[in-house]
Amino acid sequence: MKGCYCLIINVNCKKTIKIGKRLKIPFKKGYYVYVGSAMNSLDARLKRHLSDEKKLHWHIDYLLKEAEVTDAIYNESGRKIECALSQSIAMRSYGIKGFGCSDCKCESHLYYFKNRKEAIESVLDAYDSIAAKCSFYKIK
Repeated sequence: MKGCYCLIINVNCKKTIKIGKRLKIPFKKGYYVYVGSAMNSLDARLKRHLSDEKKLHWHIDYLLKEAEVTDAIYNESGRKIECALSQSIAMRSYGIKGFGCSDCKCESHLYYFKNRKEAIESVLDAYDSIAAKCSFYKIK
């Protein structure tokens, strides 16, 4: 199954996290929405993100070493809507510049929210704005 997804991520205290070999990013306490796609296997990608045992490859891998995924909101489709979702969420929050978007023209694929409710509502509104049906998976 192919699709796009948004991870709701809790950063439980203010911290600076090393992303890759060179980048250090300060994170505020709060919730972040990461927008991604899995055009090969959505199930495998989500399981990878939730696993503690993985090689650190993408920006999100480094963040998830220091934070916790609380929810995943996703759609099953061959239509790649990752950037449309990201642009919609960007209208509701600010993004971490350059995070998770090295293969597109978006400024970011990671967005900050003060609380979980705002993060979830933003994602659900983003799916609605592009007329895409989504499913909700509560992790914690």
